[in-house]
Amino acid sequence: MTASSTRRTTAARSRFAAVGSIAVAGALLLAGCGDQTNDSGDGGTKESASSSKAPLFDKLPAGIQKAGVIKAGTNAEYAPMEYQEGGKIVGVDIDIANALGEKLGVEFKFTSGSFDGLITALNSGRYDLAMSSMTDTKQRQEGLDDKGKKLGPGVDFVDYFKAGTAVYVAKGNPKGIKSIADLCGQTAAVQRGTTYEAALQSQSKACKKDGKKAIDIESFENDTEAQTRVKSGGAVAGVNDYPVAVDLARKADGGNAFEVVGEQVDAGPFGIAVNKDNKELTSALEAAVNAIIEDGTYKKILDKWGAQSGAIDKAAINGGK
Repeated sequence: MTASSTRRTTAARSRFAAVGSIAVAGALLLAGCGDQTNDSGDGGTKESASSSKAPLFDKLPAGIQKAGVIKAGTNAEYAPMEYQEGGKIVGVDIDIANALGEKLGVEFKFTSGSFDGLITALNSGRYDLAMSSMTDTKQRQEGLDDKGKKLGPGVDFVDYFKAGTAVYVAKGNPKGIKSIADLCGQTAAVQRGTTYEAALQSQSKACKKDGKKAIDIESFENDTEAQTRVKSGGAVAGVNDYPVAVDLARKADGGNAFEVVGEQVDAGPFGIAVNKDNKELTSALEAAVNAIIEDGTYKKILDKWGAQSGAIDKAAINGGK
């Protein structure tokens, strides 16, 4: 969503905050991808290079024009952004991608894998892009870990959405948590490799600096495990992208499992990640995002999913800090 790959920035950014350390952690660039599903959302177009009349088709790299398909990596565990339903990957990101596909004259085909392996898989050529509520950060752009060590070439981002970090707790908020600052000395659950894991790490350092106990951070391979830990009482809170946390609170157990505390903090941009050598695709995606914003399609998609709070006015390349 806003994951050091975060679904998922610094303490100031999320993966939705998914997908979600502000740095590209070693796990992000070194971990294997381990696909979980090979399904794609509905929509898109399969016109060939010789027949496509899509307005932005000519902006695409020749190889993608010929294939008629953009291979997209995601981590489909972040409703409403990207998740699995009825054997298909659906959500805000999928609908946006399909709208982009209409402008570009190609089909987006999504494959779900581990979040912290998306950038590795992208730069290895497995995907043409990664779109998974991934927060655009300087560390990811430059391929750095959270200590500034160079781990890989990094990626370029086409920013298309914005979101911040949110804290969610068990329904009734038994520990009276009001914000991430209240987690000093407490146990918090989070998905590994996300920007909101980095947010917890940063807050934990602040706790110690203020003479308080550090946060006991429990990091899991996927967000479902983190949610389960909060629900069972093993962790007093979970941290996630704001729209994801709100959707979780609204839907889990009919709205009886979780609640969001406080406001989202430090909203940052979500970006579509592209290999730095693929400037042509980056430029085409930027033009397509602006096209769906201008014709109203973008707003309709966000309205459909109740994600209006993440709307942007114009696409940007590498707008993250």
